[in-house]
Amino acid sequence: MRMNLAGRKILLTGATGGIGRVLVDALLARGAEVLMTGRRAENLDQLSQRYGSDRTHGIVADLSTESDRSRLCAEALSWRGGIDVLVNNAGAGRFGLFEDETSASIERQIQTNLIAPMLLTRSLLPHLLGRPSATILNIGSVLGHLALPAQVAYSASKFGLRGFSEALRRELAGTEVRVLHLAPRATDTGFNDPALDRLNAELGVASDPPERVAAKACRMLEGGPAELVIGWPERFFARLNRLLPELVDGALRKQLPAVRRHVTTSAQARRLPKAQQEV
Repeated sequence: MRMNLAGRKILLTGATGGIGRVLVDALLARGAEVLMTGRRAENLDQLSQRYGSDRTHGIVADLSTESDRSRLCAEALSWRGGIDVLVNNAGAGRFGLFEDETSASIERQIQTNLIAPMLLTRSLLPHLLGRPSATILNIGSVLGHLALPAQVAYSASKFGLRGFSEALRRELAGTEVRVLHLAPRATDTGFNDPALDRLNAELGVASDPPERVAAKACRMLEGGPAELVIGWPERFFARLNRLLPELVDGALRKQLPAVRRHVTTSAQARRLPKAQQEV
């Protein structure tokens, strides 16, 4: 099913993040209209001022709260006749050993990466099913295919998002609603802990500019595959992990000393006063 994005009304969560900002540019360049949402009013105001009100609108919402989700859904149903596309892009992560994770950190990652997209999708699904054609795009991570140490809660949440996408796609087979799942690898944004960026550099893990992720997302919306993992060898290891997980276990075990070293550096940096962290 192909979709021309020109004139399509799209709700994009996490619009103020590194991928989100670039994705707004890419969608507007294809003629779409974008309802942007984020948690911080000042960041959303900057985006709104940058684009104006011709084909964009910003609404501040914390997707972890039912009241804000309800308010956002009401806006999505009324804005310019209602949305055609939902892009669940908002995300949260933390680089660190699971034994050092706080309950609040685990809950924040699961809530942001999995529960909020599920609840938002459920609320908007009756409307989307009533459109001539509609699409739900969940932006996950390669860590939803290949779980990594020191990113345990994040990996779990992204595995859940991929499972949700797969199950909902199968449930909606035969309807006019497509369900897509995009899994980027490491991306050059401010999302990652600097220590994780240094670990990736040491291990030779490739990183993509957010423009590549945005381009892949737009191509999927326009009629690309239902699932896509960005990058090689990430795509290969995702498949290998499904077939022979013990081989991947062995390869990752060899990386543990480097992982623990960079985790320690990250933990030390978090304990420094803010002024020292910025030096």
